[in-house]
Amino acid sequence: MECDVIRTERLRAGVWRGEDTTEFIRMNADSRVMRYFPKRLSPEESVEFLGRIKREFAVYGYGLFAVRERTGGHFVGFVGLHRFDFDADFAPGVEIGWRLLPEYWGQGYAPEMAAACLAYARDTLHLKEVFSFTAVQNQPSERVMQKLGMCRVKEFDHPAVPAGHPLSRHVLYVMEFREEG
Repeated sequence: MECDVIRTERLRAGVWRGEDTTEFIRMNADSRVMRYFPKRLSPEESVEFLGRIKREFAVYGYGLFAVRERTGGHFVGFVGLHRFDFDADFAPGVEIGWRLLPEYWGQGYAPEMAAACLAYARDTLHLKEVFSFTAVQNQPSERVMQKLGMCRVKEFDHPAVPAGHPLSRHVLYVMEFREEG
């Protein structure tokens, strides 16, 4: 049974499988991966996060896709869309996000799949805009946003990060989709 929603030249994205959980937990516990987040996730927190991801798919029909290499099918991480609604002047909205295992960094996987997810958001979901945000220190993710052609809007203090925390200041990018015709 085919469970892929999006395919690129090197990657495929789709439904989460039971065997993804171990690698997902490993990814969220890795200090390199979580460098720009307030903390690493415990195994229990990762399982809860995965539950939220799956619920979002059930409710909205899209979410953060499990990403695998097309050749071999190895779990790479996640890339996809997430509905957010926190205390900010640009909320509620849909963000595009990504998180990859370190062994897959530097291969262009994040921008490759993120570009395909943006096309999916525009062409299949008919969204008008998609946001992306990260801590100002997270230059690798900001470079992905720039490679995708997203426009930098501003900086803001993320309400889910404690005031004064070194990672509270975030950059905000947006991709607006124009109507054809």
